[in-house]
Amino acid sequence: MTIPVLRVFSATYPDVKITVVSKAFHKPLFEEFPDVTFFPAEIKTKHKGINGILKLAKELKKEGVTAIADLHNVLRSKILVTYFQFENTPTAQIDKGRSEKRALTRKKNKKFKQLPTTFERYATVFKKLGFPIDLAQHQFPKRKEIPPKLLPIVDKTYKNHIGLAPFAAFEGKMYPLEMMEQVISMLDAEKQTQIFLFGGGTMEIEQLNVLAEKYASVVNMAGTLTFKEELSLIANLDAMLAMDSGNAHLAAIYGVPTVTIWGVTHPYAGFYPFQQPSENALMANREEFPSIPTSIYGNKFPAGYEKAITTISPQQILEKIKKVL
Repeated sequence: MTIPVLRVFSATYPDVKITVVSKAFHKPLFEEFPDVTFFPAEIKTKHKGINGILKLAKELKKEGVTAIADLHNVLRSKILVTYFQFENTPTAQIDKGRSEKRALTRKKNKKFKQLPTTFERYATVFKKLGFPIDLAQHQFPKRKEIPPKLLPIVDKTYKNHIGLAPFAAFEGKMYPLEMMEQVISMLDAEKQTQIFLFGGGTMEIEQLNVLAEKYASVVNMAGTLTFKEELSLIANLDAMLAMDSGNAHLAAIYGVPTVTIWGVTHPYAGFYPFQQPSENALMANREEFPSIPTSIYGNKFPAGYEKAITTISPQQILEKIKKVL
């Protein structure tokens, strides 16, 4: 979700060098930026613990960093910020809006309203440092080229090529796989759409392999690609179908039409994929489950609410995908 914000920042302030500090895995996301240096935080080895974070801070100081934009506001980044504050370096941290998010997710006296998006909260951090940006000026980059390795996989005999990411971190925001299979079955029967499955983890890969073996139009990409290759494929899709999860954001930052399925979470919390039309969100029935959203990340919900997402029918999902395509 930082990517669209950094695009606008780079276009607005082309003479400002940005150093992105994150896990090494994320590096391919930032390769589109000529003015961005990626600095891997090795939090499991040399940057582990407080002493490791202080070592990271000293390494960043040698890079000539003159301001710190903390877009994460967690313990590690707070330690970094504190170090640079002692060095009299300007710093700014994201306001995650914890109190207003508690009001949105609580059962009693719920304040059900749209909160600032995470993109807006990121932009505010840069504004605090003296770099205001206008997210309305965002422009999507040129479409990535599909790596030669993937060309044989993309079957041009199909009219459409879509991604499907059926998993989520928590049960409350994951559509039941047996219901998702109904969507796959209906799409497969029409013989117009090739479906690429995305996911991770040994158990997930096994489940996706079973689906891929059952349907001619389905290809399981989980565990077969590097992250860089995965991004290139996603950027070339005609649409993405995902939960309230990372794959929805990966598609949206490349301007891919993205249909999202929401269970116990809700777009009002500010995590809706970038510039996607609101009608692309399929949401659980709040008349039957009025406590939605029950949490920001979908990890907390009352008994029975894990079934809330099933109020979205496979037919609804199919119709939405076809409309988007």
